[in-house]
Amino acid sequence: MDPLTNALNTIMTNEERHKKECIICPASNLVGRVLRIIQSRGYIGEIEFIDDGRTGKFRVQLFGRINECRAVKPRYSIKVKDLEKWEKRFLPGRNLGLLILTTPKGVMTHEAAREQNLGGRILAYVY
Repeated sequence: MDPLTNALNTIMTNEERHKKECIICPASNLVGRVLRIIQSRGYIGEIEFIDDGRTGKFRVQLFGRINECRAVKPRYSIKVKDLEKWEKRFLPGRNLGLLILTTPKGVMTHEAAREQNLGGRILAYVY
């Protein structure tokens, strides 16, 4: 299974059960970057990496602010001019939530990609 899909499903499950924190394993660089973007928008709290001698784990503090958090499969390739179409497809309303993209300049939100005029592949959405 995909580590990103597994991580986001773990977060959603624990949010629905009103838990205060969750453990995401296995840890990967992509999962860490996506979690940091979600954290920067205030959806989740502290992220702590736990080294267990294998791949590692993330301990994530939850605030109960996430309504929906999913990975997008297949990872569609999108252009800057098509960002609005994908926003309408995955997000509930204008300026609500965020799309997370992987671009040639790294993992970023759809707003940052629009500012930098970059396209890429859509990884996930959160609102």
